[in-house]
Amino acid sequence: MSRNLIRLIIGALLAIPVAGGLFFIMQYLIASADPKIDDSKQHRLADIHMPEREIETNVNEQKPDKVDDPEEPPPALDTPDVDMDMDVEVINIAPQAVIDVAITSSGMASGDGEYLPIVKVAPIYPRRAQTRGISGYCIVEYTVTASGAIRDPVAMDCQPSGVFEKASVKASLKFKYKPRVVDGEAIEVAGVQNKFTYELE
Repeated sequence: MSRNLIRLIIGALLAIPVAGGLFFIMQYLIASADPKIDDSKQHRLADIHMPEREIETNVNEQKPDKVDDPEEPPPALDTPDVDMDMDVEVINIAPQAVIDVAITSSGMASGDGEYLPIVKVAPIYPRRAQTRGISGYCIVEYTVTASGAIRDPVAMDCQPSGVFEKASVKASLKFKYKPRVVDGEAIEVAGVQNKFTYELE
């Protein structure tokens, strides 16, 4: 016989008397129990009954009236009086500028179909010269094209030098002319000069 089978048989033989002993002990405990415990009065809890209530739904209840808007607006909040009329003197340091745009044509003009200026734009007085009170002039020479536009403007004679050249050339580019017409055809005119005079009041 194997060892496992021997252990199983020995375990079964030991389990039978243990189970029998537990059975007899339980019977003894039941027989020796106190009979007065069963004869004690038992208190029954009172039954709780909830009364039936009818839930009424009041459909006809009137809603409160809408509150009317007040006729008068609420009083304005007190704000401190601020005097907005403050004396603020704006002083223009730069003197007023007066610019004279005078055209001086070269000796190329002939009697028939001569070119005529249509648009003459005054230059912007240079701020540095205006604040310093500098006045002067600048003569710009350019070519009037067949379409009446300006081409190749050049500052020829400007006093004082290096002050009014840029403003004068920039303004001359905005000039418009009626071109010279010869034999029914528009032609270019070279050597046209314009003198810009810069004066301060």
